[in-house]
Amino acid sequence: MILGNLSGVSEFRLLGFSEISHLHPLLFVVLLSLYVLTLLANTVIVSIINSDHTLHTPMYFFLTQLSCLDICYLSVIIPTILENLVVGTVTISRTRCAMQMFFFLFFGVAECFLLAAMSLDRYFAVCYPLHYTVVMNSRVCRSLVAGTYIGGTAVGLVHTLVTFSSPLCASAIDHFFCEIQPFLDLLCGDTFPSEVQVIVVAVFAILSPFLLIIYSYVRIISTILQMASAESQQKAFSTCSSHLLVVTLFYGTAGSMYLRPKYSYCASVDKFLSLSYSVVTPLLNPVIYSLRNKEVKGALRKKWRKINSVW
Repeated sequence: MILGNLSGVSEFRLLGFSEISHLHPLLFVVLLSLYVLTLLANTVIVSIINSDHTLHTPMYFFLTQLSCLDICYLSVIIPTILENLVVGTVTISRTRCAMQMFFFLFFGVAECFLLAAMSLDRYFAVCYPLHYTVVMNSRVCRSLVAGTYIGGTAVGLVHTLVTFSSPLCASAIDHFFCEIQPFLDLLCGDTFPSEVQVIVVAVFAILSPFLLIIYSYVRIISTILQMASAESQQKAFSTCSSHLLVVTLFYGTAGSMYLRPKYSYCASVDKFLSLSYSVVTPLLNPVIYSLRNKEVKGALRKKWRKINSVW
């Protein structure tokens, strides 16, 4: 509803899934179950990697960071979604909405950069195996992770400060949390500059890391195809396949949400896309790595045998 300039508005209304209110109980059970499973799966991955010294390598260090990011990423929005499904339209304060937008962007952008760092790790492991331990030492790994958090902080602050300093003409957000795209509908007048800002930042935060990943995998595949034996090729590709699947899932859904003009938005479709990359993907990440990675499966089996021996 257009209310005139509401720059001083102190709270917003999240409409959530109001168009399918009859499905709220089912959605609540499904999303709560997914949330609990995601927390358990990612916690297991972190615990397994930290407790098994054979997994103390750069690849698994980055995987630990990915699991921690997924837990935080999901925890930013799931409580609000569940609240919405229980009480209907949720009223959220301006401060809480701004913090939710910042942390969602922070963790999301940090994950984009982290996936790029993981592709660099696989690039050096496959293309320069003799120099791998020297290039990807602990200092370099920590620096790459620090860079992902710095990038996430910068993008989150810029987006949030610019968005919340703009004049508003409505207070109802047709979404289940304070995401940047539906928030643009609240701005007064010409929203084109804000749309450009979103796309420019998305190019920096989504497309740039993705191009680095593409370059890394072009070089990786080229190197694999030059290997003498089929066994070596299969072994080399198996170390990259899990990461490649995770990248496809995350960038496929996030890119389709942020790298397109506002006129093509559809509220129901955008909510589905948001659920895909913010709820489903964090659950699939540890499943993909545990099912497709022999070392992780081996560590899980050892942990399970140890637990059984205690009982």
